[in-house]
Amino acid sequence: MNPGPMTIDDQPSLSHAWSAAFNRITEAGVDEIAPLIVTFPHDENEPREHPIQSLIDNALRARDEFITRTVANTMFPFTMWNPNQPRTQLYERYERAFRFIAHVQQNRNGTYFHRLIAYDGKNGPVNQLEKILLSYESGNHRRSALQASIFDPGRDHTKQRQRGFPCLQQVSFAPIGKDELHVNGFYATEYLFEKAYGNYLGLRDLGLFVAHELNRRLTRVTCTAGIALLGDVTKSTARELAISVSEALHPSEAVTIA
Repeated sequence: MNPGPMTIDDQPSLSHAWSAAFNRITEAGVDEIAPLIVTFPHDENEPREHPIQSLIDNALRARDEFITRTVANTMFPFTMWNPNQPRTQLYERYERAFRFIAHVQQNRNGTYFHRLIAYDGKNGPVNQLEKILLSYESGNHRRSALQASIFDPGRDHTKQRQRGFPCLQQVSFAPIGKDELHVNGFYATEYLFEKAYGNYLGLRDLGLFVAHELNRRLTRVTCTAGIALLGDVTKSTARELAISVSEALHPSEAVTIA
């Protein structure tokens, strides 16, 4: 059954938003949600790591999946970024590290951040993030210019029955009001168990970087999935995780998932 379209926009944090989506996909009879739109606020005072991540990470390790922070790093390598240094330092650090990152089997087709800073152009690699930031800093505040592509038809339209990367098609940045910034990610397919929490973290961290460079505040993140699936986990195991996370987020409430 597909109960979509589904929009989650009334949750107070990233963790609550992921939990709401994961609760729905683990319900009996729900096979997919199409589309799924998850949007959540960012509060600069909230801690970077939420306690429920350990619950999710333990479940991911049990299935030999990458933990949430590793998934997030494919979108934005937060630990490589020093906000007090020129952003060129981040690009250079990542390019040096990518020689090793690319040897990981799951990264054989690339990573999201590398596509953002070294997209294949007809005249060589294109640093899309730098073009976006330089354009805005020069006084061109056209919103349609604040977007970057991940999917590359020349590389990604293949006959492979399973490719894995990239599920993310595009990211865009939306200046709102005098000093706010929203970030949006558009996924063709998203797996809620092994990828979604890390995807949300990565989009948030990417938004923090762009907001910092534009002297704005990241206030909202939106992730749109054309099709959201449970992923590589049994429904019963996923349901146990969903209940544990919900109880951790809402300790005073009894949670029952059909």
